[in-house]
Amino acid sequence: MELFKYTAHQLHEKLVSKEISAVELTQSVLDRVDAVEKDVHAYITQTREGALAQAQIVDDKISQGQAISTLAGIPGALKDNMCTNGVTTTCASQILKGFVPPYNATVVEKLIENDTVVIGKANMDEFAMGGSTENSGFFPTSNPWDLEKVPGGSSGGSAAAVAAGEAIWSLGSDTGGSIRQPAAYCGLVGMKPTYGRVSRYGLVAYASSLDQIGPITRDVTDCAHVLNIICGHDAKDSTSINAGVPDYTKSLVNNVKGLKIGLPREYFASGMDPEVERAINKAIEQLVSLGAEYKEISMPHTEYALSAYYMIAPAEASSNLARYDGVSFGQRVEGTDIVDMYKKTRSAFLGAEVKRRIMLGTYALSAGYHDAYYLKALKVRTLVKQDFDKAFDNVDVIITPTAPTTAFKIGEKSNNPLAMYLQDVCTIPVNLAGVPAVSIPCGFAGGMPIGLQIIAKPLAEETLIRTAYTFEQNNNYHKGFAPLEVK
Repeated sequence: MELFKYTAHQLHEKLVSKEISAVELTQSVLDRVDAVEKDVHAYITQTREGALAQAQIVDDKISQGQAISTLAGIPGALKDNMCTNGVTTTCASQILKGFVPPYNATVVEKLIENDTVVIGKANMDEFAMGGSTENSGFFPTSNPWDLEKVPGGSSGGSAAAVAAGEAIWSLGSDTGGSIRQPAAYCGLVGMKPTYGRVSRYGLVAYASSLDQIGPITRDVTDCAHVLNIICGHDAKDSTSINAGVPDYTKSLVNNVKGLKIGLPREYFASGMDPEVERAINKAIEQLVSLGAEYKEISMPHTEYALSAYYMIAPAEASSNLARYDGVSFGQRVEGTDIVDMYKKTRSAFLGAEVKRRIMLGTYALSAGYHDAYYLKALKVRTLVKQDFDKAFDNVDVIITPTAPTTAFKIGEKSNNPLAMYLQDVCTIPVNLAGVPAVSIPCGFAGGMPIGLQIIAKPLAEETLIRTAYTFEQNNNYHKGFAPLEVK
């Protein structure tokens, strides 16, 4: 089997046993990029020379008998909204084309400390606003399982890179489902950790109270290894949780006996693809056969979560994106005065979806509407969180679909923003509540992967990993590889 098809933990064993070299592995992934990138379009920027140089450093350490971390020498990808010192960071926006940060995000520093190899910066929806990666300011990304379909978003490039073999692991960011939904569409494992579990320092903000960095991997074991590296308190991030980080690999236990599963009836409403519903129900039945228990629960404010999110997130975005005005960052269009320059710059270089959300957020925060919209949305957010709190008084995890359908065709929902937003109906409440959740493959419909979402209480990533790992070890869904034909 080609090296780019292995998991990170399998490749780690091959590296330490000297069966392969890190340079050989990195070159295998780069060759795969050369073969399929013209069809997938997962990367905005590639860092090939740096990747090979880092791989050589790992090989030197191995030859000297030094111990290496589990991700050392393993090629991965970073979503292009994580600052990288000396490497272009664009957030897939024309307004930041050519912008090179003078520092690294904290997660990038942690990866460097562990000698990881970064192949490049992955494509995304512009400023993480979207659910299909069609809103990239440069080009759309295709789903490796079907090039005519979307990979999900906004971390679509991160997911597509792993699914296509153009990276072994990747990092994405999740504001309303942007790790879990593309992971589901691409047949991968994607986790949104507890809000504050991973530092946001150096992550270009979309909605600061919702954003969270997390891994996209081929299996749960790799997910645990990545979490071990990126989690932890960071004094540079005021929202970072000051709590010890467990060894998540110790939760890789094939056992769910006595696990209490909650099934919220509001997540199994009309509009779900029947094949997706069948796959979810089959997964639940299997977990029960392995010793878990389940009960139907109610989370009555779920129906308002989507509306609340599309008040809160755009409001925060309108504030965060005010800095992109042609003065301090990125590109500029000259005007007759400074106000004219602001208008022309933002009009020229920001995409339609970004403009839509900025306008919506600005309206929600404006005098006369702040209390009626934004403040009310915050109150709804509290009610959504209370739904989760009450549920976790009685259950260990909550299981839902990750998305109501499998990946849709590129362009199918481009002219219908509401239909696009509804793809996140199962993932958005998790961000509003700040709790952790993971999406894992649980079947196929029409040849496209289906994602199962598992949700746990704050800082209970260990429970998520144990549940997901048990399901994974009793199935082969994670072993499928996108049937991408090299032209």
